Amino acid sequence: MQCSGFRIGMKFAVMAALAGALHVGGAVAAPSDTRWDASLAEFDASDKVRAPATGGIVFVGSSSIRLWPDLESHFGKLPVIKRGFGGSRLADCASHVDRLVNRYKPRQVIVYAGDNDLAEGRTPADVLASFQAFVSGVREAVPQARISYVSIKPSPLRANLLESAREANRLIREYTEANPQLDYVDVFTPMLDDAGTPRADLYSADALHMNDAGYALWQQLISARIR
Repeated sequence: MQCSGFRIGMKFAVMAALAGALHVGGAVAAPSDTRWDASLAEFDASDKVRAPATGGIVFVGSSSIRLWPDLESHFGKLPVIKRGFGGSRLADCASHVDRLVNRYKPRQVIVYAGDNDLAEGRTPADVLASFQAFVSGVREAVPQARISYVSIKPSPLRANLLESAREANRLIREYTEANPQLDYVDVFTPMLDDAGTPRADLYSADALHMNDAGYALWQQLISARIR
């Protein structure tokens, strides 16, 4: 009965996430949004040239994943698949989870997304619902996979979103703590200075994307959670 209740609850989470993707700030965006077709087609083409090994680690999310230099070489001998597409939202990761994650049957998924959702007007609760939908989508196809959520980072350019990011992170952390197959990687706290403001030394000139020091910190924090 508990299993049945969990599945029903996850289906409602998926429906809630899709509803959030449909209506934001009065603007309607269809789930069949074609803005990511080029990125997804590029991933498909790459897979045809060299089929990735299954049972590895998939890193998926927005530009913080896409721009990570030599990501595939930083996590030991485990095969790493990089599936970051710039400007994407956590809602997009959930909508395209089969093409981004499930086809590779990973042992672990590292997902970073959510700050673009907040920047477009979604609420912390919307971000949580999108993560729940993402989790449900992975579990339907790869039930044994461990899913690790990298917290929304505190970017200097988006300092106005700090409290929203903090709340979204709190909601997702509480959700992951209730399930042993989920994990939460806190990058938010280490990326703040003593005054509680974003550390500029971890960011590139645009104050949004990270520099080498920022990625070195992420590698250290995420490596501790690789199983």
